[in-house]
Amino acid sequence: MTLWIPITIAAAFVQNLRFMLQRHLKATRLSTAGATFARFVYSAPLVAAMVAAYLGATGQALPVPGAAFWAFALSGALTQILATLCVVALFSERNFAVGITFKKTEVLQTALVGLVVLGEGVSGPGLMAILVGFAGVVLLSDPPGGGGAWHRRILNRAAGLGLLSGVLFAVSATGYRGASLALGLDDVFLRAAFTLAVVTASQSAAMALWLGWREPGEIGRVLASWRVAGLVGITSMLGSLGWFLAFTLQKAAYVKALGQIELLFSFAATVFVFREKTSGRELLAMGLLSASIVLLILTL
Repeated sequence: MTLWIPITIAAAFVQNLRFMLQRHLKATRLSTAGATFARFVYSAPLVAAMVAAYLGATGQALPVPGAAFWAFALSGALTQILATLCVVALFSERNFAVGITFKKTEVLQTALVGLVVLGEGVSGPGLMAILVGFAGVVLLSDPPGGGGAWHRRILNRAAGLGLLSGVLFAVSATGYRGASLALGLDDVFLRAAFTLAVVTASQSAAMALWLGWREPGEIGRVLASWRVAGLVGITSMLGSLGWFLAFTLQKAAYVKALGQIELLFSFAATVFVFREKTSGRELLAMGLLSASIVLLILTL
């Protein structure tokens, strides 16, 4: 089995755990921005320590990245912050499985962004899979209760947050793959880990400045919630390292396609952890999106 496949599946599983923890923080303790900040501030020092330990163990020097690396890495970091904010806010609109499914429109857009930015194209069957997924998104975009005029069914807060998060995550994934490739190192793990260290450090600094300006006192609440927020940081580090390794080994569009297995994990969380219900329309929409996932995987 190609190495990036089990790495991607593990990353999707850990990421689902992180979103569950962030959902808990958002519901009980923190604001949307605070729950997002918890992901970065608790994982950044862990990633930095991991890179330092790896460099010490292997005797390698700290990489010296060029301009292309910084452009890709920082653009990916910013869009990931914005995308995560959208997902955490989305949890207040719909149930957990539907929220994650909305987020998963990213796989239907990563192929396009990868083509434009990195020149990594998509086949005809891949386009068909995207269209099937789009049909699922249209169904999923219905407000709770359904019905109403068509513009309310498509143009609503839940649909906007979900689709925007998908676009931003697609840009972020492409940026991270571009940054990792721009390092030009033979050591795949060091490329992924160093890129992750730079990204999480910059995200922590940016979010701290924002919270200090817009939400005084929220940083203190994040630190006070260290028991749960610390777990968010650990799962974020493990999941992100998996994604970065996968992006280093394979095209972002393919990694995102396989990463759709997170839908199964999120559905299990909805039923067995949060005890939430899904409507028939939502199940049909997730079925269409799942079909698009299978079609995408078959085109790899």
